[in-house]
Amino acid sequence: MSRTKLLVACTLVASLALFAGIAAAATPPITTASDVFAVDYFTNANTVGAPDATLRIVHPGVTAGNLCADIYVFDTNEELSECCSCTVTPDGILTLSVNSDLTSNPLTGVVLNGGVIKIVSAATAGGLCPLPTSIVPAPDLRAWATHIQNSAFAITENASQAAPLSLAEGKALAAQCSDIKGAGSGHGVCATSPALAAICNN
Repeated sequence: MSRTKLLVACTLVASLALFAGIAAAATPPITTASDVFAVDYFTNANTVGAPDATLRIVHPGVTAGNLCADIYVFDTNEELSECCSCTVTPDGILTLSVNSDLTSNPLTGVVLNGGVIKIVSAATAGGLCPLPTSIVPAPDLRAWATHIQNSAFAITENASQAAPLSLAEGKALAAQCSDIKGAGSGHGVCATSPALAAICNN
């Protein structure tokens, strides 16, 4: 190969490598952050004779300062019914009732019996946890939930399951909660009890 052809080939390879690097840098990451997203479920909520289920979220204190538990409650039709955000202090525990705090103010007015709960561990906004219409993920919240099983209403408890939070999922959760804020006329905002007013959606 002549020196000229070799120079052209090397230039072409370098250009392709530069283009690939630029394209990779422009591509959004698959996940917004690690150790920030957990999912759970609930059944037999708001059911006569069934006990209430509980969601517990703990701040292990690995991250300095307060964190927000951004919570999104979906019905069995995969539609967002309620969203909220609550402050969790280092080494603190947040305890939420599925019946009273997470499903008592549905967007459509239809009371939920079952569904999905998504939890994002997020940074505070000026030290507060406003309604999560935007998300700034920050590890390290941990969650557990009790589940009311079958017609006998047996109670089990398990850790909420970790999942990757994609950029698309984070944007979708924030956008749906924003829609609730804009069109819900107060409906669709969970954890509205006076006892939680000081730490949720403040």
